[in-house]
Amino acid sequence: MRRSCPHLSKVLGMGQEISRRDFLDGALLASGAALMAVPAPAQTAYTGEGDYRLAAGNSDEVVQSAHSVRDGAWDRAPEGAGDTGEIYDCVVVGGGFAGLSAGLFFQQKGGGRSCLILDNSKVFGGVAKRNEFVVNGHRLYAPQASVHFQPPYPNSFLKGVYDAMGLDWNAFQRYQTPEGTAAGMDLSRSPYRVAGYGKRSTYGWFFGAKFGHKPGIWVKDPWADNLATTPFPEKMRQEMLRWRREELAAPRLVYDYPGDAISRQLDSMTLEDLMVRTYGMSRETIRLFFASDMAGGFGLGPDALSGYLEYMWSRIIPTTDDSMETGIQMFPGGNSGMARLIVKTLIPGAIDGPRTMEAVWKNPIDFSALDRPGQGTRLRLNSTVVRVEHEGPPGQAEFVWVTYVSGGRAFRLKARSVVMAGGGWMTRHVVRDLDSGRRKAYAKFCYSPYLVANVAVTNWRFLAKLGISGGNWFDGLGRFLEVRKMALFGVDDPVVGPDHPTVLTLLVDFAKPGLPAREQGSKGRAELLATTYADYELRIREQLTELFGAAGFDARRDIAGIVLNRWGHAFINPQPGFFFGLNGQPAPREALRSGPFGRIAFSHSDLAGAMDHRNAFLESYRAVGQLLDQVLA
Repeated sequence: MRRSCPHLSKVLGMGQEISRRDFLDGALLASGAALMAVPAPAQTAYTGEGDYRLAAGNSDEVVQSAHSVRDGAWDRAPEGAGDTGEIYDCVVVGGGFAGLSAGLFFQQKGGGRSCLILDNSKVFGGVAKRNEFVVNGHRLYAPQASVHFQPPYPNSFLKGVYDAMGLDWNAFQRYQTPEGTAAGMDLSRSPYRVAGYGKRSTYGWFFGAKFGHKPGIWVKDPWADNLATTPFPEKMRQEMLRWRREELAAPRLVYDYPGDAISRQLDSMTLEDLMVRTYGMSRETIRLFFASDMAGGFGLGPDALSGYLEYMWSRIIPTTDDSMETGIQMFPGGNSGMARLIVKTLIPGAIDGPRTMEAVWKNPIDFSALDRPGQGTRLRLNSTVVRVEHEGPPGQAEFVWVTYVSGGRAFRLKARSVVMAGGGWMTRHVVRDLDSGRRKAYAKFCYSPYLVANVAVTNWRFLAKLGISGGNWFDGLGRFLEVRKMALFGVDDPVVGPDHPTVLTLLVDFAKPGLPAREQGSKGRAELLATTYADYELRIREQLTELFGAAGFDARRDIAGIVLNRWGHAFINPQPGFFFGLNGQPAPREALRSGPFGRIAFSHSDLAGAMDHRNAFLESYRAVGQLLDQVLA
């Protein structure tokens, strides 16, 4: 654990209730490590307000139940498991985007068959959840992980999915209006925008002790003078400028179709090797500038990932505008809005009121409506699936037994088919009779963690004083932050400005360049889970003070709340060979996608090589189609 002197902790506001006290249903809202009226997991302490207040990231309960499966606690079928007597045509394991969309597709195409979705969390959505704060009378939202989306092409598969869930595009025609000194700022709709090093005059780069500056300095719009005012070595500046100008050291490797010779060549090298080849860039420059940027999409830096990822985002279902600058749309709290729409479509009584964007976003979840008898689709929360196994040989069985744990008790039920829609790190343990080929395939999947820290502040005058709305830094916790404007249907204030409260999202990766991907992931998870909330809170307060203290930021006064969202297996890390295989061997994922295993199909976005909701939709559409065509026909 980090140590800090008591005086510094007091100055930074550790353990102090905010002086501007707000009340929600009589519960005092406090900052950071202060005790809350609502109990919360020890790992995460304060977890916010509203429906998601006890479901911030992987809660202690979720982590402990998952680790019990991994560690063999359920290797033998529990003798005292209660048989619910239920039989479903389809049981979906997992309530994230893959699981919810599998339920949607099964409802659409299943001909009235019954479906049960089992989820281990207290709220559905997987990584598509939100945090809520109440600051100075305003309710603020922020994403726990899954953030934004782009408009789809007309008549496309993606458009059909969005239409089926009731996503109204007109709701995203109006965002908050910047006021005051923010009026001249090009505010983002997403917390990710600065990571792309785009052409913006209202962002900056911070240089601290790592670059010989203590106290640190901000350089506003560093590209405006071709990095001349930055303290980078000349060689590094020139490499970055060549990259920005698209001055190539070698022609790009561009493939014609997935699986051709060029795509296989790309998949045989790392992204770092590809960047060295294409731009003539040093590995030092690549790891300084691109490791965290890449980790925001794939968990690790380019040193460990397949070169084919250069084209991954363009391979996912294309959208009309993939630009980080103009194409991004976002619910105020990220893609939890989509998850809520899907559940409202599957179970109309799940969220109070009509299926409108504002009602589904703002109205509370009716948890009692999710799992009522007689519904065509049911959603059962707080239910960790620990065993899935055929009743007899997989090729001959008529049913699959599904065993889950809820409230400390084990239950089991029967399914005519199963969609495994949780991550591969759990599926490989849960499917008990899995054949050796698929088991070996899962053993080649590597995952890395991520931390999303949402920091509610009473104002952002300190940023406005610097003339920026966001910026990057190169050392410390996280790497960038961004003030964002929100879609009007989901907020209570039509304007955004430095005098208004907001939520700053810090995205923290655990990339450890130079180590094998699996080792980077395991070391990162150990660090994520072993670090206490108080230690992270202190580091956040120190980080923001270092960045903005000279511009008037006061952690003790300005921080209204901090929620940590820890994701132990946030990203699949596709190494070379993940997409097309190496040395004549097939890609491991193909064993899991080619068809069902008995009555079980596999659907999770890590099978596609990128944790993206579009990939989750595609994988579930395939898996449900396989079950309907080959198992339930």
